[in-house]
Amino acid sequence: MRIVLVHPTGANWVPGKKDITATANRMAPLGLLSIAAWLEKEGNEVFVHDCLGPRMPKNNAAHAQAILSRHPDLVGFSATTSGFLDGYELAGRIKTARPGIQTVFGGVHISSLGAVLLKDFEHIDFLCRGEGEVTLAELASGRPPELIDGLVWRNNGRPATNPPRSVLTDLDALPFPSYDKLKGFPRGYHLPLFSFVHSPGGTMVTSRGCPYQCSYCDRSVFQRSYRFNSAEYIYEHMRYLRQQFGVRHINIYDDLFTANRQRTTQLCELLIRKPLGMQFNCAIRVGQTDDGLLKNLKKAGCLMLSLGIETGDPELLEFHKPGVRADDIRVTVRQIQDNHLRVKGLFMMGLPGETEESIQKTSDYVMSLDLDDMNMSKFTPFHGAPIWPRISEFGTFEEDWKKMNCINFVFVPKRIDSIEKLEQLYNMHVKRFYTSRQWRRKFMKRLWQHRKSLLYLLAHLPSFSAAMRNFEPDP
Repeated sequence: MRIVLVHPTGANWVPGKKDITATANRMAPLGLLSIAAWLEKEGNEVFVHDCLGPRMPKNNAAHAQAILSRHPDLVGFSATTSGFLDGYELAGRIKTARPGIQTVFGGVHISSLGAVLLKDFEHIDFLCRGEGEVTLAELASGRPPELIDGLVWRNNGRPATNPPRSVLTDLDALPFPSYDKLKGFPRGYHLPLFSFVHSPGGTMVTSRGCPYQCSYCDRSVFQRSYRFNSAEYIYEHMRYLRQQFGVRHINIYDDLFTANRQRTTQLCELLIRKPLGMQFNCAIRVGQTDDGLLKNLKKAGCLMLSLGIETGDPELLEFHKPGVRADDIRVTVRQIQDNHLRVKGLFMMGLPGETEESIQKTSDYVMSLDLDDMNMSKFTPFHGAPIWPRISEFGTFEEDWKKMNCINFVFVPKRIDSIEKLEQLYNMHVKRFYTSRQWRRKFMKRLWQHRKSLLYLLAHLPSFSAAMRNFEPDP
């Protein structure tokens, strides 16, 4: 079967502001690339169309024409909440031009909502809930829909939901993602500025699922299981990226890369014994660090660790991220830096229960940690998150899917006056960090290391200048 897998452009913008997300950080659609590799292994002819890829057109009419030029039998869309409607509009164009093409949607938005989407969106033939590799392979093979676990389909015009697909237990059975199907990879797929020293960069995911239950995190696809690639598989994956594409730095986007201590140690030992000439960044959880592990990560080529902190208010932390305490975070940050690794703090503003006082606490806490970098996202309620059923108890919520991308405020906690007030506080406190003397001192010391990022920034200065103006008051 001829299959095109599509990563829609999506709604990656703040209304009224210029969208520079792809300029700032263009990430390879790893989920689609994994499915593409599996489908090709099963004998299908597969193409990947990344609407956010380098030098791609800016409208769905052109994207539809490019997809139709492949003469597909099946078109699959990967959809986040904010990207779903854009993907559906593209599917409508494809079905209108050639009604015989089958369309299937998968991803976190589909896995959390399920059959209701078939009732309201006529141009979708199938929904794939959960992991997509085996489900799509069975669909492509001609297996009857009623026999395919994980599939939602129309039975005489009415949505039918099949039993859930069992998760893949052996992730080492997966072929490496089909990076070669991306035009412009890896040079056109750049990592966040100043997060790397060497280039080009690439991305990997080496585990699926998470055993924890943070209030805001949608686990609809992988559930609460936790599975991971072996150290040997990860090493070979890294070597493949290095040898085939010249990748010099990898961002590993696991939720919990170091959760299995033995695997992490084995990988570090492999990278120390047989260096690949690469660096990497990964995420770590409070309570999962010790000096031995951190020293090994440093020797293996780790540059920076991301730490999910979310808030500096102890009561909010206990409610939204149980088991993590502010004092333990402080110890972990210091321990990471004492082992000559950088640490990036990940925060979230506008959480249920948030107040102006709690936001000030978080801002003061951020400044006290002396972080190497920081990211502050805007809390967004998602359908599959534990907080979703109760969200109306905590404030007002505008369920505008296009804005549900963590860069727009769609939820206002009860004790915050308005979205405008949240925006004001957000801009003020993000600006506070990046204009602080302590952060600027760190940045200037590393400027020569990051000359490639600096050159890229200068080459795209108008776009980045427009983004910086987002943090200034509206005239």
